[in-house]
Amino acid sequence: MHLTQLNRECLLHLFSFLDKDSRKSLAKTCHKLLEVFQDPLLWSLLNFHSPGELKKDNFLLGPALKYLSICWYSERVKVCNIEDWMKNSFQKDFCKRHENTVNDFLLEVCNRCPNLLSLTLSGCGHVTDDCISLLLQSCPKLRTLRLENCVRLTDRALEAAALHGAALRRLHVDFCRNVTGPGLQRVRERCPWVTLRAERSAQMIPDIKPEKKLMLEKPAGKSVRL
Repeated sequence: MHLTQLNRECLLHLFSFLDKDSRKSLAKTCHKLLEVFQDPLLWSLLNFHSPGELKKDNFLLGPALKYLSICWYSERVKVCNIEDWMKNSFQKDFCKRHENTVNDFLLEVCNRCPNLLSLTLSGCGHVTDDCISLLLQSCPKLRTLRLENCVRLTDRALEAAALHGAALRRLHVDFCRNVTGPGLQRVRERCPWVTLRAERSAQMIPDIKPEKKLMLEKPAGKSVRL
């Protein structure tokens, strides 16, 4: 029996066991398998392991997407997590190549995936508060939001979760160094139904630009900039 003789339900089931690249390769073999590849039901879950994967054409975004994960565990993520004002020219050039990649992808999610239930972002050092806020407004069914090592996120992202996350039941903000204790406390007070986890976030040293560093007084009464 030839593969293409299977019915649509069986083909969708077989495709579900393949990774994105394998699905794309198989879809190129004939029109029937291309139709299976393009079926929204095949794309209810998407996992990405680097920003570069977001630019490929081996997946589809649509209303069927419910579970999305973008986790970047490469050593390169350490470059993106360095404070912008501390990066050298090489590091800035490296970040510039992909600093908008995840944000732009999430904007597409906002436009195409209103039924998203769960989002996990790990190591996405360039994701912004505004992007998270827009996503919460565009995906009103979102129940789980996991944010790990997303260094640009601040208490504004927490405020957005409290304001726009009506369906939110689980919020993780682990190792996000610019999230503060008071910001976490406000979420706990305003959204007691949300399971909030913040491993190390409020205990980490936040980004402090040179012009914002505190002035300390010397014993002689003079101040010195740290």
